[in-house]
Amino acid sequence: MRLPAVAIVAAFASGIVLGLHPTVARNASSHILLSSLFLLVAFFVLAGIFFVRIAHLLVATIASLFGWILLGFLGVCIAEQPRDANHVISLVEQSRISLKTPLRWRGHLRDEPTRLPWGYGYEIELTRVEFEGAFHPARGGLRLSFTAHPEGPVPPELHAGDEVAVLAEAKRPQIFKDEGAFDRRAYLAQQNIDLVATLRAPQLIERISSSTPTIGTVLARARRTLRDEIDVLFAAAPQVAGVLRAMLLGDRNFVNRAEALDFQKTGVFHVLVVAGLHVGALAFALYWVGRKLRLSRMWTTLFTLTMLGAYVGMVEQRTPVLRAAMMAAIVVLGGFFFRRLELLNSAAVAAVILLLAKPVALRDSRFQLTFVAIGCIGGLALPWLEKTAQPYVRALRGWRDVTRDAAHEPRAIQFRIDLRSLALWLTSRLPQRLSKPTGDLIAGGLSLTFRVWELLVLTLALQAGMLPLMARDFHRIPLSAPLVNLAAVPLTGIVVPLGFLTLACGLVFTAAGKLLAVPLAWLTALLLHIVQWFAHFPRWSYRIPGPPFWLIVLFFAVGILLAAEMRLKHPLHKTMVWGLRSAFVACALTIAIYPFGERLTKGKLELTVLDVGQGDSLLVVTPGGKTLLIDGGGAFGGFPGHEEHNGVDPGEEAVSPYLWSRGFQKLDVVALTHAHQDHLGGLTAILENFRVAQLWIGHEVSVPALVRLEELARERKISIEHELRGKSFRWDSVDGEFLWPEIVPEELAPSAKNNDSLVLRLRYGNETLLLPGDAEKQVEREILSENDPEAMRADVLKIGHHGSKNSTTPEFLAAVQPRVGIISAGEDNPYGHPSPELLERLENAGIRILRTDQNGAVQVMTDGRQLEISCFVACPNGGNAAASVQGKAPDRKQD
Repeated sequence: MRLPAVAIVAAFASGIVLGLHPTVARNASSHILLSSLFLLVAFFVLAGIFFVRIAHLLVATIASLFGWILLGFLGVCIAEQPRDANHVISLVEQSRISLKTPLRWRGHLRDEPTRLPWGYGYEIELTRVEFEGAFHPARGGLRLSFTAHPEGPVPPELHAGDEVAVLAEAKRPQIFKDEGAFDRRAYLAQQNIDLVATLRAPQLIERISSSTPTIGTVLARARRTLRDEIDVLFAAAPQVAGVLRAMLLGDRNFVNRAEALDFQKTGVFHVLVVAGLHVGALAFALYWVGRKLRLSRMWTTLFTLTMLGAYVGMVEQRTPVLRAAMMAAIVVLGGFFFRRLELLNSAAVAAVILLLAKPVALRDSRFQLTFVAIGCIGGLALPWLEKTAQPYVRALRGWRDVTRDAAHEPRAIQFRIDLRSLALWLTSRLPQRLSKPTGDLIAGGLSLTFRVWELLVLTLALQAGMLPLMARDFHRIPLSAPLVNLAAVPLTGIVVPLGFLTLACGLVFTAAGKLLAVPLAWLTALLLHIVQWFAHFPRWSYRIPGPPFWLIVLFFAVGILLAAEMRLKHPLHKTMVWGLRSAFVACALTIAIYPFGERLTKGKLELTVLDVGQGDSLLVVTPGGKTLLIDGGGAFGGFPGHEEHNGVDPGEEAVSPYLWSRGFQKLDVVALTHAHQDHLGGLTAILENFRVAQLWIGHEVSVPALVRLEELARERKISIEHELRGKSFRWDSVDGEFLWPEIVPEELAPSAKNNDSLVLRLRYGNETLLLPGDAEKQVEREILSENDPEAMRADVLKIGHHGSKNSTTPEFLAAVQPRVGIISAGEDNPYGHPSPELLERLENAGIRILRTDQNGAVQVMTDGRQLEISCFVACPNGGNAAASVQGKAPDRKQD
């Protein structure tokens, strides 16, 4: 078997996939299951050894593969054991502590304090927590941030390993409970971060004791020193400094959102993620330096491995770096033993080691992307290059030496003969002093051409092979990626080793560091300009829904068959080969085009109130499939003075993924109720990610965010309509009417108000939905005074202003008489929404209450006669199953 490690990792991963089934997770702590798996693994191991001893290698192979499958299954069962009783999440879930108030936390700093664009960040390994006067042992990770003010006090000087105490109100990371939404909580849990908190004042964190030096603390301080050195050398070019922090140390805190988006649009975001490309470039440079210093093979290998180990310890985002470093180490060790290792085998060995340490890493999309990328290179690109460019690249080495011809295959020999003939022809026509340089120039040009071809093939193979996972996880197709990578990959290969050389020289001899920083800044700026130039072509990057699971499986099955065909000693018939290639291309095009329709329920009106935290976003779908998205949640605008940096955007992280999960690529209408950030902020992402026909706005206000939204709408040729009281529309037997606002559309107010909100009523058959935005009691009184009481009845009411006590007054409830009230509010929001007073009011009225902060996205569907209600998490009094509510005449109140 030429790829034994690949077979092993395939079997091991299959067992892990089986173990990740939810049914297994629920029974992972069963002693009977664990004992049975241990015995079965031992049985197959002994069976494999026995059959090897009696020379039945096929049976031994099958037995060992079954052993690996069961070992993967067993590994997941062990990894999925219940949390320790003292884990901080267990303490919260068992109500042994409460996160409703600030608590005193104690623990050790995992790393040096991180300087952020807006302040400082800390990661604390918790040891205990004080609650109600008693200390509880605690385990887990707390991420703490502090926003510094230019003239304000700063936190005390702290270092990695220090024991600290901090008084802070910690929370679990925010998540959006919607289908397809980004799970920030799980993402941070992979980094061992369980809680997040904000430090309100620097006096609230104090050092209890200093750390003793360890390898970990020394590496942490080295990382901080390198970060500071980047800031010193590139103080005049903060954009370059931010990119270099990301490329060299994995610290993307100083890469703003717009820059990161440009790298995503052009398919070169991997340049900002320290992984295989960076580690490979560094390992090659280290090995080259060792050989140039005339170190022996053994000392060169030791030098390279030691420096790679130190790099893994220093860099941020260590998991992908560890994967890449492990593969580089395997390749370097193979060279030491004079063995040329198969790339796929090296990757498989690294994968097995990592999965043995953490089996559940298989479900991490970053793990999948890493090894799919390696599979594309080793399985598709390298075999293809071996059949095209590689023989000619090798033939160019010593092409003038006739005695080396016999070492090459016939086509390469002919190539060498033709090249020498061309050189001889030039010699007879050029002066003697020019004939040799001209021949070398031709050979160099050919070599460069082949290298460019190799890079193009590698890029195309990577982009094609990673297409399903990129579409599934990032919903983006960057058409310019092959071209941009032709520049980005070699530039990265130069910038990474040059960057570390510059930092090393700067620490020893400042003048040398500043001298080397000049070309390094030029190269980094060139990379940025190339990326930004290609990113400005809007049609070269577009967003799509993720492909269906069956298509992903089919794509990789065909890809594996195609890779296997390239390695066969006896090629398949040309018809079969072209059939495989055609199937691969067809699958790739299907993923890139996404020809599938939206997931709709024909004949029913749908209202889905999404969980976007403290904000609103509602999706209305008519029985015929017309779509109306009302608001997009509130994008967090960053930090004071640094709005361009990190923030949570519900439009990108919640609303768009939900729409993609249902196959939407276009929306008929996007409506903005009013220009407050918690309704407007996420709509920028919606207009950028989807084809939108119309934008409905009520009151025009002089708000920069609304001005930018309207400019974006005009750029994308989206029609802007102003909807006022009295306007109506009819879509697929659904009657819509605007009850508010009552204003002149040309009137420009200086600021937005809740009472500017669009208030929309939808009727379908006997069922009515009322959506008042954030309208408060003044608007409710106006609406009641100008509408017939009978006409105000509604079966479903989206409670106004997130459940504020200033909305949904008793008089308004008495007129509307809803059966179902839906509140859109953020979990543990600082405003106390929904108001206890309002909740009591709804309960007294006998209204069924559904809340996005507790139940997640709430979906209401009606055929015009009855309601069907379902929730993403769980609906009260009905679990997850859809609850049906029989329709009734408008003048009857539900008992």
